[in-house]
Amino acid sequence: MISYLPHYPVSFPSPEAADEDGLLAIGGDLSVSTLLKAYSAGIFPWYNEDSPILWWSPDPRFILLPENLKVSKSLAKTIKSGKFSIAYDRDFPSVIEHCGNVPRKGEDGTWITPEMKKAYIAFHKAGYAHSVEVYLEAKLVGGLYGVALGRVFFGESMFHLETDASKVALYYLVETVKKLNFHFIDAQVSTDHMKRMGATEIRRKEFTARLQRALNQPANNNWNG
Repeated sequence: MISYLPHYPVSFPSPEAADEDGLLAIGGDLSVSTLLKAYSAGIFPWYNEDSPILWWSPDPRFILLPENLKVSKSLAKTIKSGKFSIAYDRDFPSVIEHCGNVPRKGEDGTWITPEMKKAYIAFHKAGYAHSVEVYLEAKLVGGLYGVALGRVFFGESMFHLETDASKVALYYLVETVKKLNFHFIDAQVSTDHMKRMGATEIRRKEFTARLQRALNQPANNNWNG
């Protein structure tokens, strides 16, 4: 049963209460404290400018185990070439701006609204949201951002202005979470692109159990690659 949330304070229902599409709740706010509650329960916001805030907990859930990342020969060649340089959290606002503005095949508009940008920049300043940035001759040409809690990274969005730039960002994200002993990367819902990169679907109950184990581990905040 879908819940309607007050603006503040927000208390989320059990993820198991989500409807068949994964929609759990409507309303609430995007404060740091609310986002913390949501991600800690495996819940995330996803909506557009014409709707209220929508909160989701899909079943099945889509995750990438770091050891399962698939690197194609062409991507491996690009990485080895040193064509791109990598940075972490150097310019989070530009990454989320590009994620919201770069056109995507088969998509009309974006769910990364001005309200979402503002909220995740605040989440970043609070130390929870992070970016992986890909540069070509000092120009930002690709990257991704997401949320790190405990030993799990919740991927939100990625972009590229040069071929393979977003894949390079994902590769270095995986290398970083391996060093930090993260359990998995949450990719939320299934996409062909992430399937090719090694992500897989699991049931929500299994996801919740994995999430709680990951959150029970002490956070590693050495987010510098």
